[in-house]
Amino acid sequence: MAPSVEWTNVFYALTGTWFIYLFVGAIYRLYFHPLAKFPGPKVAALTGWYEAYHDMYRRGMFIWKIQEMHDKYGPIVRINPHELHIRDADFYEELYAPASKKRDKYKNWVILSGTPDASFSTVSHSHHRLRRNALNPFFSKQAVQRMEPLITEKIERLSSRLTDAAKTQRVVRLDAALMALTMDIICHYSYGESYNYLALENFKEEWKAAMISALENGIFLRNFPWALPLLKSIPYSVLKVLQPKAASLAEWAMLVKKKVDILIQEHSMGNKSSGTIFQAMLDSDLPPEEKSAARLIDEGQSVVGAGSETTANTLTIIMFYLLENKNLLRKLREELAPISLDETPLLPKLEKLPFLTAVITEGLRLNIGVMSRSPRIAYEPIQYQDWVIPPGTPVSESIYFVHWDPTLFPEPSKFRPERWIKAQETGVRLEKYMICFSRGSRSCLGINLAYAELYLTLAKIIPRFEMDLFETTVEDVEPERDFFVAVPKLDSKGVRVKVVGVN
Repeated sequence: MAPSVEWTNVFYALTGTWFIYLFVGAIYRLYFHPLAKFPGPKVAALTGWYEAYHDMYRRGMFIWKIQEMHDKYGPIVRINPHELHIRDADFYEELYAPASKKRDKYKNWVILSGTPDASFSTVSHSHHRLRRNALNPFFSKQAVQRMEPLITEKIERLSSRLTDAAKTQRVVRLDAALMALTMDIICHYSYGESYNYLALENFKEEWKAAMISALENGIFLRNFPWALPLLKSIPYSVLKVLQPKAASLAEWAMLVKKKVDILIQEHSMGNKSSGTIFQAMLDSDLPPEEKSAARLIDEGQSVVGAGSETTANTLTIIMFYLLENKNLLRKLREELAPISLDETPLLPKLEKLPFLTAVITEGLRLNIGVMSRSPRIAYEPIQYQDWVIPPGTPVSESIYFVHWDPTLFPEPSKFRPERWIKAQETGVRLEKYMICFSRGSRSCLGINLAYAELYLTLAKIIPRFEMDLFETTVEDVEPERDFFVAVPKLDSKGVRVKVVGVN
């Protein structure tokens, strides 16, 4: 019996040690941690499981708990044991785009993308700048202007599908159609070929579902970053059975890998093909380790993921509100009427139209872009009001709290393009608070492409097609959950329309 008694003692000793460890850790976090003096709920300061519960179990609802914290405790709160969050639109620039100051990303946060070698996931400020500089020419204003014919060609394919839908009176998932459009554009531009989702009968609806599923999986990775290598090691055949949506993304990743392997081999043989993001990286002055297959694959996936969902969602929101308010639709058509929409280049003329610009800006405001906070880490102490934030502390703001701030944008949930025209007429710098593309050196790489797609798509589609919403309400476009991007109610069937006429 002696051995069993000894093992019992060992068990009690280990259990007691574990409880002491938890107790001491709790005391430290609550009273001696560098963030102990900052306001916020004790349970959030005590454990990361508070955030995990609201984001994982309740599925993307922690952002609303952050809102409640600010309402109760003020503009700066401790939202978990290690992070601070600020709700102050006028402080955004200081946090994300300070002059001549470095800001790193938070390592535990960027894992959510599942592409650790992409520029988006790069933690170090200097390392990110190195990687970003190689991509900037590919997405410059001049480069995007040169691809106007490509964008127009894809829009014409969408127009053809909408014309067919008018003949059959078939209900169209407009959000899926617009996702197919942006996906075909960014894939063709980045990879040199598209997957032609616009030609598929359902516009590859399952792709949109797969993207949202992957973004929700990012919440899990954010809380358990060690799981990423395990998830990536699951064989495709197993993944297809266990999680079909994730299998769609894995299949796409395999296609990207195949493309990268071929390009690397051709590049090593001196055969260079211009016009892809991979070729731009291979031809750049990046060091050899930055041109590995893993790097190119992650960058290629990251760029396409970021360049498809957010722009498509902005277009969807704009289309919904224009179809809901036919007065706005009519006003936009009147502004577009004098423009010859078949000429090239068309984009410079469209960018000068005040109401179209206001419609796009309001759509971007409501879409938000990225719903989740994006923590930054400073090398120096940050002074915020009477608070001194210690160096090395992850601090964030959320775009949603700026874009939907009722003191800046009265009735923020309303689609009101005229607010931008009025602000310009009265000299109010309202655009200062348009941060959907973020600010500073980490701002969105594809901002010029996004604007080109928004201007050209709306200008080509709005005058041409008569559409009516079909069993779609504002709940199908308003943000309800934070899956990195804003997601409406979970049982939404998307934005559906009937094409009732072609002009």
